[in-house]
Amino acid sequence: MAVYSMTGFASVQLASALDADGAVVACAPRMGLEIRSVNSRFLDLSFRLPDELRSVEPALRERLTARLKRGKVEVRAVLDTGTAGLVAEPSSRLLQRLNRLQDSVRAWLPQAPVLSVADVLRLANVEAQPSAVSAPEVLALADEALAALLEARAREGERLVQSLLERIAGLRRLAQ
Repeated sequence: MAVYSMTGFASVQLASALDADGAVVACAPRMGLEIRSVNSRFLDLSFRLPDELRSVEPALRERLTARLKRGKVEVRAVLDTGTAGLVAEPSSRLLQRLNRLQDSVRAWLPQAPVLSVADVLRLANVEAQPSAVSAPEVLALADEALAALLEARAREGERLVQSLLERIAGLRRLAQ
């Protein structure tokens, strides 16, 4: 019977997407996924996901609860689109749309603050970013991370077993 520890760590990365011919798709964002687990009496899941991946959280939760029964588990994902230091210039279409939306909101809510330049630039950057990774890619990456976590927990469990067996052997020698 295998003994598993509740403590473990796994980190996997999705460097880039490949097309049907195996060529790297240049505009694909990179993603990293980490799963950390420590001892806990019950299963306690927490997620630290970027907004682009929030829709995948229920499927991630289902996958984790199917394979883990105990532990305080934190899942953390990071997206790197490669445009972090760039400031996109807002298109005239975006500026017109924001202006219309702002007028509509302020008609109903006159106390609402006007959009700042920083708000507009942030929204322009969101519009200019390449498409996020797909849900199947995220779930495949999560399966890889979960497998790595279970391997880490098994290795730690084996270390615990060896430590306990050595301690028992020492106690038996002491008792004799």
